[in-house]
Amino acid sequence: MLELRRSSERGVARVSWLESRHTFSFGSYDDPNQRGFSDLLVINEDRVEPGAGFDLHSHRDVEILTYVLQGELEHKDTNGKGSVIRPEDVQLMSAGRGIRHSEFNPSSSDMVHFLQIWIAPQVKGLRPHYQQTHYDPEQGRGRLRLIISPDGEHGSLSVLQDARVYAGLVDLPQEVMLELAPQRHAYVHVVRGSVDLNGERMEAGDGARVRNEPRLFFSSGRAAEVLVFDLRPNELPR
Repeated sequence: MLELRRSSERGVARVSWLESRHTFSFGSYDDPNQRGFSDLLVINEDRVEPGAGFDLHSHRDVEILTYVLQGELEHKDTNGKGSVIRPEDVQLMSAGRGIRHSEFNPSSSDMVHFLQIWIAPQVKGLRPHYQQTHYDPEQGRGRLRLIISPDGEHGSLSVLQDARVYAGLVDLPQEVMLELAPQRHAYVHVVRGSVDLNGERMEAGDGARVRNEPRLFFSSGRAAEVLVFDLRPNELPR
């Protein structure tokens, strides 16, 4: 079963330097029917103006995935770590027992456009740490490349949860399939372009909860970029 979540149904927050669209409840946007899915808590699509960003703020016991689509995002944290995240980079920060960090657009002229995704950890109170790597997008063309996994398999980043995240590019005439293990759930987010998922047309910003489906079949892509989250059934306790 697919439960579609259209881009236009997402929550929206705007201030002078930020436009953010929330797939799930976040901040002042609270929808009791959209409070995450399994261990996937947040998908925020943010656009930050040049020279602006998020001042130092705290997180605790959450896995934070940052996926930049355009521009650059500068990360600094109280563990003394810092980096600039660019398109095709993936950063995963485990907030653990507590960390403070800032995220800024270092450009004086260009906007930064990125996704920030939160996953609930399986174990709480661990030491904070972060990982970052660069992926060649062509390695995900016409296939789904594993970018996040519990064990860091196939060069993916290691998340503290029974969850896997795949990224892929789908364009005509390519067709892509992902088999799902029995009793697993999935969430699909279309980053850009458009694509058919199991016969349902999805556009940029659309999402889909997936239950009781043996496979995900992507076809008729038009410059489509997708993220797929392979998740525990959400009736399991966190």
